[in-house]
Amino acid sequence: MAEIVKSTISPITAPLVPTVYGEKPEKFYGAEFKRWQQKMLFYLTTLNLAKFLHEDVPELRKEETNRQVVTAVDAWKHADFLCRNYILNGLDNSLYNVYSSVKTSKELWKSLDKKYKTEDAGAKKFVVGKFLEYKMVDTKPVINQVQDLQVIIHEIHAE
Repeated sequence: MAEIVKSTISPITAPLVPTVYGEKPEKFYGAEFKRWQQKMLFYLTTLNLAKFLHEDVPELRKEETNRQVVTAVDAWKHADFLCRNYILNGLDNSLYNVYSSVKTSKELWKSLDKKYKTEDAGAKKFVVGKFLEYKMVDTKPVINQVQDLQVIIHEIHAE
């Protein structure tokens, strides 16, 4: 007779086992952050790890002895470790070295968001500034000037 083996997966770790894998995003080299961030968010969501981007580390009281609570906190820390390292492994080596000392997924995500969304906003302002300052001149053919303007408009649309 076949022996029935009882599953050792606890309810705490069960959600961490992915049922569908998303495509791992390409490495982030410092450009097109918003696109990379969305792909990484989808990837972490398929791994059931996205919630760690927004949750704080659970605190254990010094007198806490309840085994279930201690196990839950340990499981949270392990899942956060996985999430943090999925993000770090999605970074170029030079960026990995900069961000590897960040302790939690939430801190890492916020740090990347703050740094690169600010840079994206600066790039947008630059392109919009080019558009606002653009002037037609008599010394250049109108067709060339219209093409220059179309390029600027395309850059705005891309941003």
